[in-house]
Amino acid sequence: MSGLDKLCIHTITTKPWRLQTAAAKYAAAGVGGISIWRNVFEESEPHKVRQVVEDYGLEVVSLVRGGFFADSSASRRLAAIDDNRQAIEQAAIVKAPMVVLVCGASTDQPLETSRGQIEEGIVSLLPLAEELGVKLAIEPLHPMYADFRSAINTLRQANEMAESINSPYVGIAVDVYHLWWDPDLEQEIQRCGAKGNLLAYHICDWKSPTEDMLNDRGLMGEGCINLRQIGQWVADAGFTGFEEVEIFSNRYWKMDQDEFLERIVKAYRALHTPKQ
Repeated sequence: MSGLDKLCIHTITTKPWRLQTAAAKYAAAGVGGISIWRNVFEESEPHKVRQVVEDYGLEVVSLVRGGFFADSSASRRLAAIDDNRQAIEQAAIVKAPMVVLVCGASTDQPLETSRGQIEEGIVSLLPLAEELGVKLAIEPLHPMYADFRSAINTLRQANEMAESINSPYVGIAVDVYHLWWDPDLEQEIQRCGAKGNLLAYHICDWKSPTEDMLNDRGLMGEGCINLRQIGQWVADAGFTGFEEVEIFSNRYWKMDQDEFLERIVKAYRALHTPKQ
């Protein structure tokens, strides 16, 4: 083992690389998993994407992203359902065990209305998800994204929705960037694990000061998130899956991506090296 067998990198993290380059570089570095963003299908059919990943011996951890269920327009909500059906079918072809859901919101309706539409949308997808064996991971997003990216903004809200739906095909993706600030985070992670709903764990860091609220995420150890503590809470909740590095960064996307990958691996190793 390289010590990186539970490290997964999202393809968006090294956005300048095409899929084949990313897969080759991740594998050469000893990285165990890859989470595929759907923009790769603009260049390759899903079965070709799956072949590339298999050729390099990587495990597909998730397909990103579905969601955006909430909208004041009924026709747009139906279009979102169709897009999510396609995402589930794509996930099945590339053998991704889950689709991560950025659930959506709409500025011209109450958040409660959006949350109802999100739950209805997820429930409507369950027959196909069950048929194809693909789970749906609700990802709560930081409240700064409650305008149009997601009306699910705390892990408590995500837990309540997953428990209401009550399906083995619906769970939660915990992303530290969105949840590190939550004073109830430990108990909600425990709740999520106890219900068997903790499907994914995404890591990066919150830089201070943050220059761009979307595209200035930091490498692990570069910011103010207590990643060791949250990681321990996740482990204590029974999670044994991959730690997925998901970094949106204008600065890092401009960097030589080989150097960036080296930094990711170094930061991951440091995170898992006991303090002296």
